[in-house]
Amino acid sequence: MIDLKRHPKKGFAKATGKRVKKKSIYSPRQSSDFQMSRSKFSDFLTCLRCFYLDRVSGLETPKTPGWTLNSTVDNLLKKEFDESRKNKKPHRLFKENGLGHLVPFDHPEMDNWRDALHHGLRLRYKNTNIILSGGIDDIWQDTKTKKLIVVDYKSQAKNGVVTKQDYLDDAFHDGYKIQMDFYAYLLSGMGFDVDPTSYFLVCNAKTDENGFHATMHFDEYLIPYNWNKEWIEDKIEQMLVLINQHEIPESHPSCRNCAYADQYSKILKVTR
Repeated sequence: MIDLKRHPKKGFAKATGKRVKKKSIYSPRQSSDFQMSRSKFSDFLTCLRCFYLDRVSGLETPKTPGWTLNSTVDNLLKKEFDESRKNKKPHRLFKENGLGHLVPFDHPEMDNWRDALHHGLRLRYKNTNIILSGGIDDIWQDTKTKKLIVVDYKSQAKNGVVTKQDYLDDAFHDGYKIQMDFYAYLLSGMGFDVDPTSYFLVCNAKTDENGFHATMHFDEYLIPYNWNKEWIEDKIEQMLVLINQHEIPESHPSCRNCAYADQYSKILKVTR
């Protein structure tokens, strides 16, 4: 995809390939606080070089179009669950899945926790200057144990029934499980008692309808996932070592971004 930079709601802007906001660029060995989001932590796990060039060197990664339909489903689900939250009653899906003892968690910071861009869940990593953050879709609560339940909304369009095993075993969903692990780590670190079972609320668009007719129908599935946060701190420690060095790391051999950049530079050298 070719991405042209624009001013907000205006014409084209000059693309420099560098980040403008200094607070999004980390200087090795800096002492001031630096926010590291869940998505950037995922970037670290995906490709060390891309992550380093982004966070430390300040390169601006070309953007992809927003997933507006997915975001719309998320927003509508949040409205539904907020209504149940307000009334302190189980959501319709809880009763349908034998989870009538659950309710959406009511907390004054809920809107902030769901705002990944400006706030999200926040946790200082031990005694460092790194503030870990992540915007969560929702949190439910077990009325019996009072434990909190991490929830992530997912939208897709696939044929057939969605099963727990197929969904969790899908290699393309490994990143989803990392999300859950990270959110559970943040909530636990913030002092909350987190239930060992989290849920993916999967909205699967039905593709076998006889037409669009200005309507999309979805099947809804609650996929339980037993999160695991034991591996996270080891990876955070590795990430800290990386961002505090001046050497650019090797790329992941399967990284398409790095492969494209490499071939791009080679072609330019030959043609000039």
